[in-house]
Amino acid sequence: MKFELQHTDVQSNARAGLITTDHGQIETPIFMPVGTQGSVKAVHMTELENDIQAQIILGNTYHLYLRPGLEILEQAGGLHKFNSWNKPILTDSGGFQVFSLADNRKLTEEGAIFRSHVDGSKHFFTPESVMDIERTIGADIMMAFDECTPGDADYTYAKKSLDLTERWLDRCIARFNETECKYGYKQALFPIVQGCVYTDLRKRAAENVASKEAEGNAIGGLAVGEPTEKMYEMIEVVNEILPQDKPRYLMGVGTPANILEAVERGVDMFDCIMPTRNGRNGQLFTWNGILNMRNKKWANDFSPIDEQGTSYVDTLYSKAYLRHLFIVNEILALQIASIHNLAFYLQLVKEARRHIIQGDFTIWKKSVIEDISRRI
Repeated sequence: MKFELQHTDVQSNARAGLITTDHGQIETPIFMPVGTQGSVKAVHMTELENDIQAQIILGNTYHLYLRPGLEILEQAGGLHKFNSWNKPILTDSGGFQVFSLADNRKLTEEGAIFRSHVDGSKHFFTPESVMDIERTIGADIMMAFDECTPGDADYTYAKKSLDLTERWLDRCIARFNETECKYGYKQALFPIVQGCVYTDLRKRAAENVASKEAEGNAIGGLAVGEPTEKMYEMIEVVNEILPQDKPRYLMGVGTPANILEAVERGVDMFDCIMPTRNGRNGQLFTWNGILNMRNKKWANDFSPIDEQGTSYVDTLYSKAYLRHLFIVNEILALQIASIHNLAFYLQLVKEARRHIIQGDFTIWKKSVIEDISRRI
């Protein structure tokens, strides 16, 4: 994997770059649709590529390990061939999912013991086994196995958690270096900066991660309960240390405003379930604001879903029609809303990139952030 830093905003730390993988190039800043179980919910791969214009999607190690399982994925030739997505894929390590199973997991020095949410069966993830699982899934970018510390953790817990994550990282790197991709193309491993909301822990974690000289780096453990301003503060602390010539991935964040604030602070890559999850619940993100399509106010509004949108659904369907589909629980509503929201997120980062290159990102961001954040 290669990263070329192409432009840096003169008034902020916003960057435009180019990531090159064996499955194609990715223009940054970029948003990555989440394909938890091998699919981006309610969206065809052809729509992802041609209409939404996604350049990279995510797969989830925890979920894919449980279903369909490694044997089937390996027989298929990896996730790319299994789900017919021929562009880059990133897999998380399952650390966040294990973290979310707080009542059904136990952390040890060796790894994480947990019970499946599917059938209650017992499983054991170690740094080594997670590297092997991600090799089998075949993602272009693999994430190191870590513990995602809760945003409200006290200092003692956060430090102990970071200690464990750093020891696990060394084991991840060792296993990664002694194994090869199974499908004939190269994979990259990104370490993850943890440390909760504590500046000294975040600095220590960022310095440790930077010292590994990986092909890219991630910032984890944010948007998990801490105040938004504290999240922005931690991004600034970490990005002062992470190398300029490597992509920076902020995991699981967030709202359109969150993304623009993080771009301004030097983040290159994002993912979040909000566009699809909120879309399936009737919430649309637009350049004019956030819409709840179940509201009666849209019942006789025959204007396009989003006049400024780039997806075919934005002008093909009216707000009144989409509201009708939600009210009668038509599956098509989930598809239209998911396509719109993902296209909006990709349009947002594409516009951010354009303004970084033009040299007016800060002015543009100030002009749109209030509008995209308000509820209509």
